[in-house]
Amino acid sequence: METQQAHPAEKHRTISIKDLDVKSLMGAEQVEANISRDLPLRKWLHSWLLDPAIEGNFQKSIEKWIGLLIVVNLFTLVFEQVPGIFEPNRTWFHYFDVFSIAIFTVEYLLRLYLAPEDAEFKARKNARLGYVFSPFAIIDFLAVAPFYLQAFLPVDLRVLRALRLLRILKLVRIIVPAYQVFTAKNQGRTFRQKVHALIFPSEYGGKLQELFELFIAVWVLISVLAVILESVHSISYLLNVEFVILDSVAVAIFTIEYCMRMYSCVEEPGYKGTISGRWRQAKSPSTVIDFLAILPFFLEVFLHHLLDLRFLRVFRLTRLLKLTRGNDATATLGKVIAREWPVIAAAAFIMVLLVVLTASLGYLFEYEAQPDKFENIPTSIYWAVVTLASVGYGDISPITPAGRAMTIVLAFIGIGIFAIPAALLSSAFSDELQKEREELKHELYKILKDGVIDEDEIQVIRNEARRLHLSEGEITSLINLIQHEFEKEADLKSLPINTIAEKPELAVEHYKTLLSQIRQLAVLTDPVAFEAVAVGKDRLSASEVALWRQLKD
Repeated sequence: METQQAHPAEKHRTISIKDLDVKSLMGAEQVEANISRDLPLRKWLHSWLLDPAIEGNFQKSIEKWIGLLIVVNLFTLVFEQVPGIFEPNRTWFHYFDVFSIAIFTVEYLLRLYLAPEDAEFKARKNARLGYVFSPFAIIDFLAVAPFYLQAFLPVDLRVLRALRLLRILKLVRIIVPAYQVFTAKNQGRTFRQKVHALIFPSEYGGKLQELFELFIAVWVLISVLAVILESVHSISYLLNVEFVILDSVAVAIFTIEYCMRMYSCVEEPGYKGTISGRWRQAKSPSTVIDFLAILPFFLEVFLHHLLDLRFLRVFRLTRLLKLTRGNDATATLGKVIAREWPVIAAAAFIMVLLVVLTASLGYLFEYEAQPDKFENIPTSIYWAVVTLASVGYGDISPITPAGRAMTIVLAFIGIGIFAIPAALLSSAFSDELQKEREELKHELYKILKDGVIDEDEIQVIRNEARRLHLSEGEITSLINLIQHEFEKEADLKSLPINTIAEKPELAVEHYKTLLSQIRQLAVLTDPVAFEAVAVGKDRLSASEVALWRQLKD
């Protein structure tokens, strides 16, 4: 909590470009915990293991692995209810339970021993007693108590398994601090604004919004894995009831998320309006995917008595597309397809035309020789696609000399024709990434222009570098290039133009600087408005406009 309060005050801290460390800038710097070895043992252990205010200690790692162990325990409890899985592996289940209890017990005793060093309890008269009766400690105790309880009392095994579900409550140690920060950030805001902060990324979401996204992603993976395993008869036979329950829970979670998104979307800048805003949100690709993720379940529930809709279950795999929300690679690919669509459409038209003509000729040459395989043109289309794509399954192949000769020609044509869309997408994807990296370069120009960089600008660079998948070396080269160009600009600005013109090497550098500035202008300005003014008001000649377009592209 102390680090969260200190963070806003540090946002205005600035760093000189000369002192800029790229590892620190990218957030990849390994912070070493500054903990003195001369501390008493108890304080030293607390500093290394449990103190959240010390950067570089093991506190975050311990929380992460304990959380993972809790989730795995939950799955083992589910599988223990299936005799076909539990009985053959009873010994392994027992060993895992003993291992889990050992870890949870060590954690509980460690926190009990270090309670006098905890900021929450050290001011009390009896710190350890205060810890024992704290909510987190009670949850930690309940997580291990059933195991030790069976050693002294004749507890029914089914009751014991039910009590072990209390281990899931240990996750509140992660959720509660995130909720407290979320509450503090959203104090005084409306309920809808709070829902928006939880669903949509914003400055008000904090760690709780990240946990919510992680929760949804985990359930997407679980539900998709369940759909895949359900197709295996031997597994489906053993876990049929569990699969039904899991799917119902997943649909309930996704339905609640969908309703929350539709309810709070009007808080987004581009979705204002009670009806129109929600309609735009409902039409967006990501929300359509959310709707398709839950639609098969409700159709099967309400219409099963009219139609056999079991085939819709396979469409539950569309839930995997929910993971594409906010994915930068998917967004970039969408931009590429939208930009290159005319060329891709032309290539697709040529492919369709070639496939139909090829199928028709194949049917003409082979029907009499193989009426069972080339029985009609639609069947021949399958053969044409397989041949042009250079797949060649071999289930349908020509046997006449004319058919084989045509197949040879088609195979060579297909190598080029079917490669066009892939080459277009590959080239356009590379161009789009290069364009976005150029935009980042110009953004760095603006950020570094004043010679210092603040916390907000650091966060912008981190986000953009993560989105564009730039390494530390690439960012370093980019910053060095910008600094070098700044130095050249400063040197050239101090010289008159006639002096620059007398020296070809200076003239070339000055020319490159001017070109770079024009390209920056092309990125930052509205090209349509620029050309409207330049051409419509005769501000630039035709040759100047042509040069502008060439440099811009």
